[in-house]
Amino acid sequence: MSATGTTPTHTPLPANTPGPHSRRLGMVAFVATFGGLLFGYDTGVINGAVDPMKADLGLTAVTEGFVVSILVFGAAIGAAIGGRLSDRYGRRHNILLLSGVFIVGTIGCALSPTWPVLALFRFILGLAVGGASTTVPVYLAEVAPVERRGSVVTRNEVMIVSGQFAAFVVNAIIINVWGEHPGVWRSMLVVAVLPAIALLLGMLRVPESPRWLAAQDRDAEALTVLKQLRSPERAEAEMAEVRALAEEDRQAHTGGWSDLAVPWIRRLVIIGAVLGIFQQLTGINSIMYYGTQLLQTAGFSSNGAIIANTANGLFSVLGITVGIMLINKINRRAMLIGGFALISIFHVLVGASAMFLPDSSAKPYIILVFVVAFVFSMQGTLGPLVWLLLSEMFPLKIRSFAMGLCVFVLWTANAGVAFGFPPTVAALGIAPTFFIFAAIGLLGIAFTATAVPETRGKTLEEFEDEARARYRAA
Repeated sequence: MSATGTTPTHTPLPANTPGPHSRRLGMVAFVATFGGLLFGYDTGVINGAVDPMKADLGLTAVTEGFVVSILVFGAAIGAAIGGRLSDRYGRRHNILLLSGVFIVGTIGCALSPTWPVLALFRFILGLAVGGASTTVPVYLAEVAPVERRGSVVTRNEVMIVSGQFAAFVVNAIIINVWGEHPGVWRSMLVVAVLPAIALLLGMLRVPESPRWLAAQDRDAEALTVLKQLRSPERAEAEMAEVRALAEEDRQAHTGGWSDLAVPWIRRLVIIGAVLGIFQQLTGINSIMYYGTQLLQTAGFSSNGAIIANTANGLFSVLGITVGIMLINKINRRAMLIGGFALISIFHVLVGASAMFLPDSSAKPYIILVFVVAFVFSMQGTLGPLVWLLLSEMFPLKIRSFAMGLCVFVLWTANAGVAFGFPPTVAALGIAPTFFIFAAIGLLGIAFTATAVPETRGKTLEEFEDEARARYRAA
């Protein structure tokens, strides 16, 4: 609440008319989302690299699982640490730091002489992936005007799935051209150093988040940044709103773990964490990490599975493209519920195809169609929406800290899927595994309908006021 104990009112902001500032915003968003591209490539490249890596480094089943999953554990830690560093030192500063970690981790992985060294550098790479997954969406949400926030923030998800698609394509090309060389996996991994360098150089030329600057009492700098990214009238009006909320947060002594004792903040963090769990328990990363192996189980040959797996990457990109077209036109809650419903339907169809269709040359392709439809539905709805909601839901002063906690939980759930999917498929088969995913989707519908707040069409400051009033009264 405000110092007087009342909830502030918000006057409508002036229209953000087109101009040079619009192009500047587009450039800023493009540069920052290279963090998402690296996130996608580094998580997707292992899908095709693990078999030649296993042969070259003599990996056992245990060490293979360790090398694959260690990046996910690093990402969970990186998400938690990255949120705190971002709140303390700034969003731009943190992305610059992460670009350096991406470069070191990528080169270290590509040059690793043994699997323990590879595991170490994949852990370092995971720290960067997790930090980027926390910091980049917050930065984009804070530089974007409310009218464009959905489409700007979800550009990061576009780059994530584009990075995964690029990894699948690069893997397929390299394995079919140079597959006989034992160190071919090194070429797959080292490609990621190019976008890491682009991120480092690009972030040197973009501004800090105006909302973070205002939270640090650097109002003049914040206004200067807003004037670069908004029309002049809009910048002045938005700055007044940002300044008012920053002052409220200072009076409330927000900024860290103590805020979780505040009921309305704690409730938002719990909602965000559970959303992250549901996003991962759709099983999307079972496809991103093990899509090739899944398709082999469905009946494809080894090389055929690597090539067919590129369809998952392609339809990820197509799905997120459709999602961006819809995300500013449909309420967040309605889109989440629709996404869970579609995902559950396609999970049932995958399971039913695997269980009831007779073995034939067509069966693997039918399963592939339903898997691709699931990926398309997921990336067009829950994929971008969960990241967008996490970037919108939390108070300014602890935005990155709270998102870091939620993304830590998300990555922990990701690790659970990464560990649990192969043995579950081995023990139960494809059909029961996807039936379990379908049941989880139904629980996601119930959770969204009863707990998730609506953020569409509200400035970050308006939603903060609304959430404070609603959950204080609850």
